[in-house]
Amino acid sequence: MKTFLRYLLMLSSLAMLPRQMEAREVIHKGDTVVVPLRGEISPPLFLFLRRAVKVAESAEAGAIVFEMDTYGGRLDTAADITSVMNHATIPTYTFINSNAGSAGALIALATQHIYMSPVSAIGAAAPVLATGEDLPATEREKTISYWSALIRSSATRNGHNPDLGEAFMTKEKEVKIGDRVVHPKGSLLTLTAQEATEKINGKPLLADGIADSVQDLAQKAALKGQLVALDPSGFERLAFWITQLAPLILLLGIICAYLEFKIPGASLPGIIAALCFALFFLGHYLAGLAGWEVVALFVLGVVLVLIEVLFFAHSTIVFGVVGVFLILGSLLWAMIDRYPGETFLPTGGMLAVPLRNLFLAMLAATVVIMILARYLPRTSIYRRFALMTTNPPGPSLAGAPREFATALALAPGMEGAALTTLRPSGKARFANHVVDVVTEGEFIPADTPVTVIQTDGMRVVVKQAG
Repeated sequence: MKTFLRYLLMLSSLAMLPRQMEAREVIHKGDTVVVPLRGEISPPLFLFLRRAVKVAESAEAGAIVFEMDTYGGRLDTAADITSVMNHATIPTYTFINSNAGSAGALIALATQHIYMSPVSAIGAAAPVLATGEDLPATEREKTISYWSALIRSSATRNGHNPDLGEAFMTKEKEVKIGDRVVHPKGSLLTLTAQEATEKINGKPLLADGIADSVQDLAQKAALKGQLVALDPSGFERLAFWITQLAPLILLLGIICAYLEFKIPGASLPGIIAALCFALFFLGHYLAGLAGWEVVALFVLGVVLVLIEVLFFAHSTIVFGVVGVFLILGSLLWAMIDRYPGETFLPTGGMLAVPLRNLFLAMLAATVVIMILARYLPRTSIYRRFALMTTNPPGPSLAGAPREFATALALAPGMEGAALTTLRPSGKARFANHVVDVVTEGEFIPADTPVTVIQTDGMRVVVKQAG
């Protein structure tokens, strides 16, 4: 157990890595934060953009500019990114530096202002399969219906013409402004920089203007403060895999923590458990979900559980219950996606995925632990570790001569006393004979009366008498 706690404290040194990374990202109040949005729209990009928005808002930046060059990617990730941008409380800009194709066009509509480089394009956002083929008719109709509503809502929220967003997605949408048909039915809408900035009835069709660079955009949009660039790192990719595998990491950590409790002298389970929890919190910290306060809450919970086990076993359960609730609460808190300015208490939507992940991990861990509790004490590896501590000398029933076992006549119902702590294996005395025994999984302190409940020639299974 000491090994587990010692390695758990390695969280401090592991978490210093992202702290050092953020130290280079100096943002002052009123600065303009420039965030690259390049390549395929994928989950690692979402994690990076979410962190960038949170960092910019926390630093009270004056605006955030997304420098975009993408041909698109996953629609589900685009939906997540769109949600992040619509959460933003500071002015948002998209600078289309060459391409805003497919999902990129949908993301651009989620920002309040759009600028385009002289040679650039935006549009053609029809949903397709990962292979590039068209969706089946029914699925296509459902997908376009959902996304059309989402894009219209996002475009309207940010001051853009919602018909343009819908025309990006479906050939059946006509775009008409006044008496002028801007785009007829029959093809997906794609706009060049010149077309997007054309003024109709005194208002640009989509983009606020054409800019040669982010610096040029800042001048034309009269953005204040310094331009501060935020760049993604390998930590965002690491965070993606850890958050995606969170239930499995928690499952392994819980099982190894259980083995650390049940197998005295075996340090490997404690090391693995500590590393699993360290990875869990580190990944969610890098993803912008967890902070130091969550780690402190988890460590406090572990300390209270240790106090219960080591000092108050079988006398009070207060420390253990409070510790378990703190541990579970910290694990759940680490997975909640909360933005600056939101209420402290999470909403139902914020809790859905964290509760699902925690429930799956706890359910799987319960099943595995029940299996281990039943079959682990029968293994030679377990008995070797469990009896490494100093025990009084005495024969094992399994290794005792036949006449000894017969003379002792152990049978269900026979009472004795534990000589060592049974966790769950140890030694007990029956009729002046010391015998190796095992419980069904529970801990029994030394000097506690025990009763035999089963003998099979290889084991003596006991429980606490009374």
